[in-house]
Order: sequence, then structure tokens, then C-alpha cells
Amino acid sequence: MSNGSRVFCKSFVPSLAATATDLIRLKSFRASPSSSIPSRSFRMAAEPPSSATPPPPSDSDGGDASSVPASSAIDFLSLCHRLKTTKRAGWVRRDVQNPESVADHMYRMGLMALIASDSPGVDRDKCVKMAIVHDIAEAIVGDITPSDGVPKHEKSRLEREALDYMCNLLGGGQRANEIHQLWMEYEENSSLEAKVVKDFDKVEMILQALEYETEQGKNLEEFFQSTTGKFQTELGKAWASEILSRRKMKH
Repeated sequence: MSNGSRVFCKSFVPSLAATATDLIRLKSFRASPSSSIPSRSFRMAAEPPSSATPPPPSDSDGGDASSVPASSAIDFLSLCHRLKTTKRAGWVRRDVQNPESVADHMYRMGLMALIASDSPGVDRDKCVKMAIVHDIAEAIVGDITPSDGVPKHEKSRLEREALDYMCNLLGGGQRANEIHQLWMEYEENSSLEAKVVKDFDKVEMILQALEYETEQGKNLEEFFQSTTGKFQTELGKAWASEILSRRKMKH
């Protein structure tokens, strides 16, 4: 998708039944035998209703494109509840006690964007919004990690279909389009804000890893190694360096 192109949520997911079938099939997807990581069945966080696509936007809003019908808002928020109950898969795999949820992760990323110093050309408010929607599709597909062995293009396809479903559930219109555009921008790493938020994603992970190491006596070195050399902004590099310095002091 080219920068500047206007992003619209589809009026309807072409075949929600097919999408749901794809998601269910993914639950039994296993890592290839060549993987060095033990395979495990992928578990989907939620399944969209298989009987029907979300209803089209209501006309009761009087034509205000920014207005979201109450029924659509509550349906959307109820689905987002899954983000509060879906545990981050990397911590679960390492047997971390009481691991954070996807929502926990996104919330602290939102705080990072809120308190970050101003950077030339970066819209801080946009970063806050992007942080709280970047993993929103996981309410349906769950937290798919490299260890699941799911091809990157398949992960992207499933998450985009889930995003389309959620935007339609919200009723379409301006708010849904904004969520869709923010998510796509992050996914494609196509703006300064996306680069900042992607760095926050990694910073939050290694900060959480340090906290689990301190609290539970674990060695979570692989999470730190996975971010080495991958920070794109000076802010991300500075914050990561501070975390690594504190970890070194504790070891």
C-alpha cells in the first residue's frame, strides 16, 4: 500500500465462514520438523461468529462519519476483552508465572509514547494511538510467534482478515478507518511513528524480560538477543541501552 493512499475497511469480509475456517485450521498448525524449537499446536484467542458478517453501519448516527453506534461500540469492546485475557506466548513458553497479557503489553507501550521526548517529524499522539492498536488483531488470532512455525505471509493474512472483521464490527466509518490505517502503517513500517512504536514494542519486551528475571530468577537471554541491532531510532536505542545497563548491574 502506497503512502498517502486512503485506507478503507471493507464493507464486509468476503467470506467470514472461510476466514473462521482458516483460523480454526491454524489451531493445529505445527512447526516444521526442521525447526530447532519444539513444535506446539497454535491456539487461537477467539473465533469470530461463523453465522454472519458484522452488520453494516447504522443510519441512526445522523450521517456523522465519526459517530459510532452504541451497539457497535460495545460489540467491538467486548471482543477486545480478549486482549486482556490472552497471555503473551513467549512468556507462557518459558513458564513465566502470571505472564502479562497482550493488553498489558500495549498499555505500557502507550505510556512509553506518552512520556517520550519530542522527536523531529514524529506525531506523539499518533504514536500513542498506534501503540494501543498495533496488536489488536490478536483478539481473534492470538499471539502468533516465530516459534509457532507459521509463515510470515500467512500470519499477516490472518491478522489483516481479523482486522477487517473488527473494523466492520465497529461499524465502519471514520473511527474504524483510523484504526485500520494505524495498524497498516505499523505493519508496513511505513512512517516515522511506526518506526518509533516498533522500537517501543522491543523496548517493552526487554524491560518486561528484565522484570521477570529479577522477580522470578529466570534467565531470559533469548529475548534480549532477539532485539540486538534491530532498533531503528535513537530513542529506542537509548532506552534499550539503559535497560541492558541495569541488567548488567544485576548480573
